[in-house]
Amino acid sequence: MGVSVAVVGPGAIGGTVAAWIAHSPLVDSLTLCARTPLDRLVVETPDGAIVEAQPRVVTDPSQVTEPVDWVLVATKAYDVDGAARWLKPLVGPDTRVAVLQNGVEHVERFAPFVDPARIVPAVVDVPAERSAPGRIAHRRNGTIVTPVGPDGDAFAVLFADSPIEASTTDDFLTVAWTKLSLNCAGAANALTGEPGGVVRADGMSDLMREMVRECVAVGRAVGAKLGDEIPDWVIERAMTSPADSVNSLLADRLAGRPMEWDARNGVIVRLGQRHGVPTPVNAMAVTLLSAVGWSVRS
Repeated sequence: MGVSVAVVGPGAIGGTVAAWIAHSPLVDSLTLCARTPLDRLVVETPDGAIVEAQPRVVTDPSQVTEPVDWVLVATKAYDVDGAARWLKPLVGPDTRVAVLQNGVEHVERFAPFVDPARIVPAVVDVPAERSAPGRIAHRRNGTIVTPVGPDGDAFAVLFADSPIEASTTDDFLTVAWTKLSLNCAGAANALTGEPGGVVRADGMSDLMREMVRECVAVGRAVGAKLGDEIPDWVIERAMTSPADSVNSLLADRLAGRPMEWDARNGVIVRLGQRHGVPTPVNAMAVTLLSAVGWSVRS
């Protein structure tokens, strides 16, 4: 008998993984849990080919008729409550919940809603952009990493027939904090409203490097094995990326959507305070990003 999968949040990441999973010979049932209806998934692959899928689409938890084997949560990190609405009808006695979100608090976010032992945290590096509901450009094959173990192995098998490299690690903490080190520097783009090339502006690389240094210090305080080379590695990646590249934090700001500043920078500040590690640059970024749209909300 095949595996049943539900993807909560078919945006750029959720839609991309859903389109590939739909073609897995192991999956015989795929459901998209979306806010708005969509007719199908159309994904342009990195080599220019088109992958299409027409899974079942539901827009309200009441439309879910039975639990599934896997729930893949791919909403923004700030939309935990919205994602959690789907868990009650989707989660059965043997359901596993993979959390494909930014940050390092995958399990903590969903522990109030599902047994933590069933949660499979995932670090996702799958560059993709959504142009319209169900229409996505998958820019680079990318990777997904989960903790080593039976659940991580079972999750990776779902992607065996896709170009996305799914693997497991025995040091998920370090993998997650390494990704956070990369993501936290993206606050500079959201703050300036400028794409990737802004790293070349006077003083910008130094500012971004300091954000990463703070992240590394906090990560080490919680047990991650992070090397001294990481800040320079992050800046090198930024310098060699396309000047017009737009990260998700900036994309959300430009579109007037809420931003994941808490998952990408706020967590560094909060855990820094808990462990006595100063994080003034990330704290400044959090203060400024949290104030974006203040006059509209007031």
